[in-house]
Amino acid sequence: MIIKPRTRGFICTTAHPVGCARQVEEQIKYVQAQPQINGGPKNVLVLGASTGYGLSSRIVAAFGAGANTIGVYRPSAGSEKRTASAGWYNSAAFEQAANAAGLKSYSVNGDAFTDETKQKTVEVIREQLGQVDLVVYSVAAPRRLDPATGEMVNSVLKPIGDAFTNKTVNFHTGEVTEVTIEPATEEEVRNTVTVMGGEDWKLWIKALKDGGVLADHATTIAYSYIGSEITRAIYREGSIGQAKDHLEATAHQLNEELSSTGGRAYVAVSKALVTQSSSAIPIVPLYVSALYKVMKEKGLHEGTIEQMYRLFADRLYHSEPALVDEAGRIRIDDWELQEDVQEEVLRIWSEVNSDNIYDISDLKGYNQEFFQLFGFETDGVDYESDVNPDVQIPGAYKVE
Repeated sequence: MIIKPRTRGFICTTAHPVGCARQVEEQIKYVQAQPQINGGPKNVLVLGASTGYGLSSRIVAAFGAGANTIGVYRPSAGSEKRTASAGWYNSAAFEQAANAAGLKSYSVNGDAFTDETKQKTVEVIREQLGQVDLVVYSVAAPRRLDPATGEMVNSVLKPIGDAFTNKTVNFHTGEVTEVTIEPATEEEVRNTVTVMGGEDWKLWIKALKDGGVLADHATTIAYSYIGSEITRAIYREGSIGQAKDHLEATAHQLNEELSSTGGRAYVAVSKALVTQSSSAIPIVPLYVSALYKVMKEKGLHEGTIEQMYRLFADRLYHSEPALVDEAGRIRIDDWELQEDVQEEVLRIWSEVNSDNIYDISDLKGYNQEFFQLFGFETDGVDYESDVNPDVQIPGAYKVE
């Protein structure tokens, strides 16, 4: 079939297998062009491995450090009449490239929040790798079955205390408007922490330790975001910020538990990027468009693969212990938060409107990256060609 992008709000309901494979290939080429990471991980588990920072972490571990990897992600295969998810196509391309390079690579298809997926993953590690020495937690989901109550709970992206009003943009049309977001209730905040906090990360480490498949000297890392003054009310000081606070507190707990056997746990704070998750947050697409304009002009722009390579090469495996801030976090958002960068972003923010947005921001770049998340608008791909959307991942372990 000939596959075209179909959008619904902030998601694309189709994905292109050739475009996704080309982008995975480009990320691999970037890593291969960098110096190898000395002292890097050998056997790596990536939770949430199919897109974004999780995918780039897996690529850096494999092609930057020669690591064997296991990726856990939700199954979303295609058929002859329906496309798979972008994450499925990304993972298929990664597996093919890793196997061609002589690296062990395995997929576990299941909901990372469930006990069944945890136990299946422990079995696969024991059978295929023995133990893992790096666990990357990059799970981003809007809902989770609460293990305490058995109820499905949803996360929300809302401020706390007062309603918040600011600019936003429809990144498909370029229309700049004002949006008002009502504050989260106490229950909504609790649920957001349940979904996006550190509880599941902690349960994963416990399952790996109890199963005997976590190496004594293992490192584990999860990803967070702080952001600027513009996004603070809706992000860091909002409901999702409470979840990130919980995630960071969990890192301290895990670090204390693992340190007795030479292990360590960190949260890494990354920069604002175009992701499926960030596209759903009001205000953020407009902020990212302004940020991209400034950082590209200053030669400071990074995508997920550049960020993850810098994390591994210059932070995680550069020194022991890793360089952290006063709260114990690894910071790779340092270039985003430079004073000169933020001053220019604030200037753009104060001036931007529907008439000038394409001139003074990089909304065009934002829009292109959004579609690239799903394999579209990628150089070197013939989108008029007939392609088979039914791409297989041989040997993937499925959680029933």
